Amino acid sequence: MNNQKQQKPTLSGQRFKTRKRDEKERFDPTQFQDCIIQGLSETGTDLEAVAKFLDASGAKLDYRRYAETLFDILVAGGMLAPGGTLADDMMRTDVCVFAAQEDLETMQAFAQVFNKLIRRYKYLEKGFEDEVKKLLLFLKGFSESERNKLAMLTGVLLANGTLNASILNSLYNENLVKEGVSAAFAVKLFKSWINEKDINAVASSLRRVSMDNRLMELFPANKQSVEHFTKYFTEAGLKELSEYVRNQQTIGARKELQKELQEQMSRGDPFKDIILYVKEEMKKNNIPEPVVIGLIWSSVMSTVEWNKKEELVAEQAIKHLKQYSPLLAAFTTQGQSELTLLLKIQEYCYDNIHFMKAFQKIVVLFYKAEVLSEEPILKWYKDAHVAKGKSVFLEQMKKFVEWLKNAEEESESEAEEGD
Repeated sequence: MNNQKQQKPTLSGQRFKTRKRDEKERFDPTQFQDCIIQGLSETGTDLEAVAKFLDASGAKLDYRRYAETLFDILVAGGMLAPGGTLADDMMRTDVCVFAAQEDLETMQAFAQVFNKLIRRYKYLEKGFEDEVKKLLLFLKGFSESERNKLAMLTGVLLANGTLNASILNSLYNENLVKEGVSAAFAVKLFKSWINEKDINAVASSLRRVSMDNRLMELFPANKQSVEHFTKYFTEAGLKELSEYVRNQQTIGARKELQKELQEQMSRGDPFKDIILYVKEEMKKNNIPEPVVIGLIWSSVMSTVEWNKKEELVAEQAIKHLKQYSPLLAAFTTQGQSELTLLLKIQEYCYDNIHFMKAFQKIVVLFYKAEVLSEEPILKWYKDAHVAKGKSVFLEQMKKFVEWLKNAEEESESEAEEGD
């Protein structure tokens, strides 16, 4: 019997010692920063040369790992400590956004540097977006001039699509809003953005990231009104942005009004309560009566499921609309409101094929219920109608219009005889 112990297996192979210096060169941001700053000092302020240097350096330096360091240097001249101050013990460069001239042309040139860099190294896209979000949170740590330059640069980068408008979320930081930093920064940013594009392009970008209804959050809660926003940005030379926000608020208020109207009608609330609510909303949100009558018409027509048979739908419509005539009459106190309602009826009857033959019956009902009067009906017939179903509806209205004209002439004759 062999009493000899079996030898345990051993790992064989060559072991390499990694020198600490090599690890430091590979993983230390200080080493990376030194390389970038040294290269920038050799390019000087020639931004074409800067772009070429950054393009070539990406093949040798680890941009993926040190994206934040790279962008800190290009914007602030060195690595940023929390809060936005430059780290004391690090090298710095004057070839950066914060050390450049404070004008739009210079910021446009810097934007090209970032554009070329990110186009060349697509993986930097996310890192750059994160960097800008961080810089916006650090705004209080920068001087007014540095903030202005960053705002102009951000506006240009938003315009050319290098940045997504979602980065603006950082501006809603409570401290930045409270101290007025967000609003002041937004002025410079939107000026440069609109200068590059136009308000429609800006609105489209904001809408894509659901920012179109959040701009008033640039101000503290007690100042979040259309009046305050409009005054602030109009005085700053951004009237088009003020008008855009006012329009957005109006659109939002109209949608909210229509939604509430439909709910009140579904519940069967008394007309006097609905009328009171609508009049308060009109006053509060400055909504004109012709707009309101359009909303009421849409709400009234959406509260019922219409019969699919053409011969039955007219009867159903008359019964339904007769019930709502007092509500409609409360908001046709102006000729323009009556004309708006006539056009809404015309468009509805054209768009809903089963209502094509019901147009004249609806108009006559509203005339008898004093929702519509002679003058707007005659004006609609003469020249205020739209093209949708024009020939069909004019033919339907022919006899009634003739009757109205005759009645009008008779009343005029009676008035003359009375004199």
